[in-house]
Amino acid sequence: MDEQQLAAVHEAYGVERWGGGYFEVSSKGHIVVRPQAGDSRYADLFEIVEHVTKDRRLSSPLIVRFPQILKNQLRLLATAFQTAIAANEYKGKHCPVFPMKVNPRRELVEEFLRDTGRHMVGLECGSRPELYAAIAQDQHPDSLMLCNGFKDETFLRMALLATQAGKRLIVVIENLTELETLLRLSTESGVMPFVGLRSKLYARGSGKWASSGGDSAKFGLTTSELLQAVRVLELSGKLEYLKLLHSHIGSQITDIKRVKNAVRESSRVYAKLRQLGCPIEYLDVGGGLGVDYDGSKTRFESSMNYDVQEFANSIVYTMQGVCDEENVPHPSIVTESGRMMTAYHSALIINVCDEIETFADDEPEVTVDADDPQVIYELKDLCETINGKNFIEYYHDALEHKDELHTQFNLGLISLEDRAKGEVLFWETCARALKESEGAKRPLEEFEALKRILAVKYLCNFSLFRSAPDSWAIGQLFPIVPIHRLAEKTSEFATLVDVTCDSDGQIDKFVDLKDVKDVLPLHSLTNSPYYLGIFLVGAYQDVMGSHHNLFGLPDEAHVVIDEAGKFHVTKLIPGSRIGEMMQFAKYDKGQLLESYQKQLQRRVTAGEMTADTARRLLTEYESYSHKGTYLD
Repeated sequence: MDEQQLAAVHEAYGVERWGGGYFEVSSKGHIVVRPQAGDSRYADLFEIVEHVTKDRRLSSPLIVRFPQILKNQLRLLATAFQTAIAANEYKGKHCPVFPMKVNPRRELVEEFLRDTGRHMVGLECGSRPELYAAIAQDQHPDSLMLCNGFKDETFLRMALLATQAGKRLIVVIENLTELETLLRLSTESGVMPFVGLRSKLYARGSGKWASSGGDSAKFGLTTSELLQAVRVLELSGKLEYLKLLHSHIGSQITDIKRVKNAVRESSRVYAKLRQLGCPIEYLDVGGGLGVDYDGSKTRFESSMNYDVQEFANSIVYTMQGVCDEENVPHPSIVTESGRMMTAYHSALIINVCDEIETFADDEPEVTVDADDPQVIYELKDLCETINGKNFIEYYHDALEHKDELHTQFNLGLISLEDRAKGEVLFWETCARALKESEGAKRPLEEFEALKRILAVKYLCNFSLFRSAPDSWAIGQLFPIVPIHRLAEKTSEFATLVDVTCDSDGQIDKFVDLKDVKDVLPLHSLTNSPYYLGIFLVGAYQDVMGSHHNLFGLPDEAHVVIDEAGKFHVTKLIPGSRIGEMMQFAKYDKGQLLESYQKQLQRRVTAGEMTADTARRLLTEYESYSHKGTYLD
């Protein structure tokens, strides 16, 4: 690939901006993956896909996971805080905690815990099932297990089980009722876990989750409730178990100033509680560390204006300043940066099945006959005489003629064939006007809108609601790039639609350095598969996806890169089968087979079908339960 084409690829897709050093464009025009930034080893993503789809072992849609990236993201986070702590001579430690809600997959949790001895990584649980899974995990005895979220008696009894197993578990109190229940259960069982208090901060985050903080936040204790909780613990003789102060102002915080403000406030609350005699050792700053999905390094919702090191520096420096001013010990710093830890490690690979065009280039040339309506003549003239000087005027004329065309059709004045001719001429005029507009000195807003209308819709074999639900639900931008053919010039502007029966199943907003693009430059389709990658989907998307249309989990491959730079597929996981999705929807497979068999038998009895045909159809019907839910 020459330098000019490489520059065009960078301009179109920005891989070098959002890739974090993990994803790059090779000289072959393929996306390659590195286990860490600056590493000489890499794997060709297209070659991986070809390898795992050979002999139809797996097929698209396909999630490709890179466990080494998980480990490296944890290392980046831990190293950033170690650097900041050493530079500021901070007396506390850094205790990273992985919040299971971000991605509770067993493989992820176990991958992080493999490094628990080196980085003391712990787990955060916000529900009974998460706690149930976490209790059985093998953690370092000095790493933390946090219980966040609203808790009932069963939840708290499970926390006592973890404490009895030797976990350094902290129950974070969200309301005073939880504290009362915990103290009662402790008295009954003789087991008392450590306690944390969640403070409702005045400070707020930024971006989509700004409402997670502030006075109207869902979680946390007010100042008076904090003081009341301290009194309750003191009166019960359990104040010694108060070990942590927690706060959280939202996910994907885009502005570092908001982080500093929140840390300054929570540090001040910590200091005042220490002065009241509370033996707090940990200050939990919650999650919020952002991911630069669009590579712009701005305060835009899909970006952030800081990096991991600045995040760590800001927290350590701010916390130290408040603590030194208040003359209290430096607490150990707990982070719950799940998005940063997991987002990069997986990519969703989808194949383009077909294209849906507003205007087809291969339409036959329209021939105007003597008896054609006047509106057809006028559209034909516009189409043939449009040029760089008159394209705006002629485009406006074409819009008027289109309205007239449909008005005459609705009045019964023109035929269906006339309407077809007029529509072809209209869209051809629009296409030529758009081409002329590209030479304009400044972008013309109405032609940007026309580009969206004329964009090809690429039908892609995936469910947006299953594999990238945040794109649909909250407008989250994910980088989308062809994983091959990047050495070729693109020829289409496209949006993406999925295979669900839902008009919302489409992606028509794409990352861009300066703005949000409404169309994505892509290549024309050939007889060979055309693969696109949706990147940075490792956080939340796996667990929040829905089974709309009963589309299930896609196939999955886990890949590592060895010291010699060769990739190895360590695990192949087939996606959901039709039979599994029947069980999800509470259908009984046996009853379905029996019902279909009865329908066939009625036709046999009526003489409409032979018994052999009925048996063959029943066997075929049963075989489909083992098929995947997506298109072949």
